[in-house]
Amino acid sequence: MRFIGKILLTFVLLLVLAIVLVYVLLQTRWAAGKLSTWVTDNSDYRLAVEKVDHDWSTPGRVTLTNVIFGQKNQPETLSASEVDLDLSWRQITEPRFFDRVVLVNGRLNVSPSAMNLPLQANTLQLSKMALTGNAAGMEIQGQQINAGISPWQPKPHQLLGDKADFQLSAANLTVNGLPTENVLIQGNLNNKILTLGNFGGDLARGQLTGKATQAADGSWNIENLRLSNVRLQTSKSLSEFFDDFQTLPKVTLKRLDLIDARLQGTDWAFSDVDLSVQDVTLEKGDWQSDDGEISLNATDMINGNLHIQDPIINLDLTAQGISIKQATARWERSLLRTTGNWLRANKRLQLDELSVAGLEYTLPQNWRQLWLQPLPDSLAEISIGRLIANRNLIIDIDPQFPFQLTALDGLGNNLLLARNHQWGIWNGKLNLNASEATFNRNDVRRPSITLEASDRQVNISELSAFTKEGLLEATGMVDQQPQRQFSVKMTGRAVPANQLENWGWPHLQLDGNANMQLNLQGQMPANVDYKPTLNGTLQVNGANGQIINQRMLNGLVSGAAAP
Repeated sequence: MRFIGKILLTFVLLLVLAIVLVYVLLQTRWAAGKLSTWVTDNSDYRLAVEKVDHDWSTPGRVTLTNVIFGQKNQPETLSASEVDLDLSWRQITEPRFFDRVVLVNGRLNVSPSAMNLPLQANTLQLSKMALTGNAAGMEIQGQQINAGISPWQPKPHQLLGDKADFQLSAANLTVNGLPTENVLIQGNLNNKILTLGNFGGDLARGQLTGKATQAADGSWNIENLRLSNVRLQTSKSLSEFFDDFQTLPKVTLKRLDLIDARLQGTDWAFSDVDLSVQDVTLEKGDWQSDDGEISLNATDMINGNLHIQDPIINLDLTAQGISIKQATARWERSLLRTTGNWLRANKRLQLDELSVAGLEYTLPQNWRQLWLQPLPDSLAEISIGRLIANRNLIIDIDPQFPFQLTALDGLGNNLLLARNHQWGIWNGKLNLNASEATFNRNDVRRPSITLEASDRQVNISELSAFTKEGLLEATGMVDQQPQRQFSVKMTGRAVPANQLENWGWPHLQLDGNANMQLNLQGQMPANVDYKPTLNGTLQVNGANGQIINQRMLNGLVSGAAAP
């Protein structure tokens, strides 16, 4: 019996020694290399571990040093200076299930992958990690990430699994190219429904807070989003800046508040912007709302040469369109004010009243081309119930035919200024008058025009202006068809004999004042020189009794140099 006892004791000692040797051996770099090679050769994964450590002060933890892990022929999923694996009793039946997995000082690729990760845990913890990849349809880059995910049961294409609660903090987090700092996110995932119960951070020297939910189809429901004191700068133009929003998935804004924001890009800038949006859904560049609101005010809004000051806008949104409760702004030293509606069914902007006072505006050199350009799809018609203009200054510096209207007043009723996406005067009555004007170096006083437009034509019932000693009066008609046939009848009493020279008629061999009568017809089709279409007659009676009769045919006057 003693002999058998000695044998058993010896066996136990050898077994303990073997266990100790294996325990020590497993913590060598050689064993870590062999483990890495075995996993790489016998699975779909590639693994590199520099060392395996265990400390009896924490007997339930195994530490892997300098770990690289990923799927073969794919970018690495994980690189970490340390991976802690906390063991659990559940591993007796499920060896791949750990109580906790801790990733320390490394990088984790969160892009969806078909890879079936071999680990699960009650908790996945990130400590000072970097994140990269695509998650929830967003490109993410993060630094100094600390996070906890519980439970962690990853599946193919689902790094977080079906259900998990999570909390994340980051020193830096960039989402779709938008950098944030000091980020905190708390939320959960439940069968592809992502809920961000609370998120916040520093964005563009301002603060961001909010609450949101992403549905299984990728759409977002923003319960509230608040951005304060944002100072955002971008190299993009304004159109490129807004194009980025059109690429987003469907977004429903329950409430969005932008407070004291300053935004600046290439050739545009908005300062001191306060914006509030409620109950609006945005999708593919369009919007929907049953009972939404938008309120906006700012100090300055600049886009190229357009500079708007002190805008105040209040809108109500419905399924039928937009109700403009208030819209005021200062532009080119003027005060603009209007109310009205935009109707979705016919894309019609219907202003109840538009007031323009104190405008001092120099027309852009390409204003004629801009006038001919079609309006966007969202704006088929523009109508103004009542137009009021007071003390405005309009200047055109086109060298071919410059003009200036000083102290321009106007009154219009039931004006239709755009139809089928095209600018024009398609309907309504309009009266304009100014204290002084200059038309291609001809000075006149008290110019005035009264016209009435219909679907068929624009009738000018009164057009008049005083010269230095005389009076010009005219009537006319412009057809609304594409060829724009027109006719003008003008009389002048005691006006300079060559009053029409700067307006295109050849020089007359006549001095002093004269009485004249002009009858002219032609066409003004878009983007076509109208001068060759002009036909008419001019009769001038000089003060000394001399009479000149001339005829214009196809833009040329018989017996005179071409204008």
